[in-house]
Amino acid sequence: MLRLLPVLLLMALAALARADVENVYDFESLSQEQRFQKLTEELRCPKCQNQNIADSAAPIARDMREEVHRMIRSGASDDEIVDSLVARFGEFILYKPRVEKRTLLLWATPALAVLIGFLAVLVVVIRSRRGGATEPALTAEEKARVEKILAENGQEPKA
Repeated sequence: MLRLLPVLLLMALAALARADVENVYDFESLSQEQRFQKLTEELRCPKCQNQNIADSAAPIARDMREEVHRMIRSGASDDEIVDSLVARFGEFILYKPRVEKRTLLLWATPALAVLIGFLAVLVVVIRSRRGGATEPALTAEEKARVEKILAENGQEPKA
């Protein structure tokens, strides 16, 4: 019985250490494998929200990886693969949405924010310069009063 314990322990550890064979994909060339890696890193998992399909363990991500693999093996271009997956799962799977009429505001928002910020700074600077130039000069009565105060303190008025 004592000799059987190490064998059972090694078998249990071997079961835990087995490779995840379902994520191994075979390709005809290195360029196909690189395309697969690039595409799976650029597409978002619909279930995991902010994780690409290369890293996601969700069943839908596995299905998407298998579809990408199948289409690469069949000779489809990157655009055809992405278009097929977008048609099936929606634009959400793209980390970089396409520039179209309905996404134009999304793409223009950063430029609009910078422009509005620049205009706000410009308005503040112009108003501050105008405010300094339009301050009224001292009246004759105020000037006399300042000179009197300075004379009492032993100081000479500035020109």
